[in-house]
Amino acid sequence: MSTEENNDNVPSASFDDFGLSPEVMKGVAEAGFRAPSPIQEKAIPIVLSGADMVGQAHTGTGKTAAFGLPVLSRVKNTGNVEVLVITPTRELAGQVSDELYRLGRYAGVRTTTVYGGQSYDRQMRNINSGVQVVVATPGRLNDMLESGRINSRNFAPTMVVLDEADEMLDMGFLDDIKKIFTHLPEERQTLLFSATMPPPIKRLAEKILKEPVFASVISTKDTTNKDIEQQYYVIEERERDNAVIRLIDSQEPSKSIIFCRTKKEVDRIDTLLVALGYSARGLHGDMEQRQREEVIRNFRNGTIEILVATDVAARGLDVTDVSHVFNYHIPFDPESYVHRIGRTARAGRKGVAVTLVTPLEFKELGNIQRTVGSRIRQSWIPSGQDVRRAHIQSLLHDIQQQPISDEAAGIMEALKEEMDNTQITYKLVSYLLSQQTVAGPEKIGVSQERLKKIINMNRARQKERRGFSRRRSGGGGGYGKGGYGKSYGKGRPTRGGWKKGPGKQGRGFAQEGDSGGGSGYGAKSGGSGYGAKSGGSGYGAKSGGSGYGGKPGGGNRRGRS
Repeated sequence: MSTEENNDNVPSASFDDFGLSPEVMKGVAEAGFRAPSPIQEKAIPIVLSGADMVGQAHTGTGKTAAFGLPVLSRVKNTGNVEVLVITPTRELAGQVSDELYRLGRYAGVRTTTVYGGQSYDRQMRNINSGVQVVVATPGRLNDMLESGRINSRNFAPTMVVLDEADEMLDMGFLDDIKKIFTHLPEERQTLLFSATMPPPIKRLAEKILKEPVFASVISTKDTTNKDIEQQYYVIEERERDNAVIRLIDSQEPSKSIIFCRTKKEVDRIDTLLVALGYSARGLHGDMEQRQREEVIRNFRNGTIEILVATDVAARGLDVTDVSHVFNYHIPFDPESYVHRIGRTARAGRKGVAVTLVTPLEFKELGNIQRTVGSRIRQSWIPSGQDVRRAHIQSLLHDIQQQPISDEAAGIMEALKEEMDNTQITYKLVSYLLSQQTVAGPEKIGVSQERLKKIINMNRARQKERRGFSRRRSGGGGGYGKGGYGKSYGKGRPTRGGWKKGPGKQGRGFAQEGDSGGGSGYGAKSGGSGYGAKSGGSGYGAKSGGSGYGGKPGGGNRRGRS
């Protein structure tokens, strides 16, 4: 695989420099694109050259235009399907189709979508109607190809794009994708885009791409967008609802997504937020396609401010102005974390990713930090009083900026008949303050003292695990062949474990040399431990008890004496 890599994220080119077709450039101007993003700057020349390519970039960095603009410029209008784009979800398929149509309409490009939940007949008619671009999900496309519903004479795309390939892997579509490529022409240009590059995606690229160029704008040490401020808050399990509500109140996101693990959890939190007066709506796979499209449309246009969603439902969701992402539970794996928080800080904006963790989830949090290569900052949930103070400051600002309406004078005159100006002012301010309610208890989250103890305990456990990893358990022969260990103290190492040391030496320490003769504690006569010679019991015990391997250096069997 040839490599062309540049992690300099400062665009130095303009769209005029690429040699895109005049019709596509007209679409670029209408879309308001000013300068190419880093992935666009790297990918467009490669795609225009006709080479296969692997593109690695964060979500929300302009990947659709990165492959769309050059591909649309290369469309020849043969009357058949020339471009196939495969996406993980129907929502993303619709978004990509719309954007490609908008960018290519002056070139006479027509697009259609193929995904589940829609009529087979209508989709086949659209494919056979002369569209140049098909955007499809793997499951439905593979079904139509395998069943012979799609006419291969009209469906022989010369340019194929796999968008969000790692998400398709996570959703179990890898086998479908492999089958789809058995129906595609051998002579084609193939482009693969992915935010992460797990081994199965690398193997897939090696199989379906020919001498691809690798274009990446992601640092090898950091797989998350640097424009995302990542935070975590340590709470008790019972505090999750209050914590997420308090953080919404204190951070005041303009538009946010709350990620949940289950559909049932989505419905419950959606109901809770709506009951508290928030503009929220749930999104999950059990909803009808029409309902899902309506929710996404309302979220995109700002009618809904908070989207509560499962991972699968929100995959590929492209909404540029999401300011916050909340992980109600910590994701199951680092890849899911990367894709979740990638819903914010899109199109050059800043974003915030918040993760709620319990003390028992510190191990998973550490695994995510090590894998994604970025720091997640520990923060404290504001108290109720902190939020009230912030609301008062915001209220003062709003009052100062509020224009005076014509009706205000009449209301003041009416109030003056009953009260003086001071009373009126106090009552109006008190009324406004009464509207600034703060939900939940005064304090939420683990205290600083307890958190310090938890962190120290985790560090001690890690240190203990590192210590045990340096010495393998089972002093005596154990499983397999014994070995000669290095002795510490006055004991004498033997093949497979410890023999009693001279004098009153109590316990020695042996490190294994070979598999089997493992390190452990060797006890003097009458003692017990790993690799004990006599008296007591242990692994590889010679006498006075039982252990695995019988006498020191024994094989894979349990010895008794």
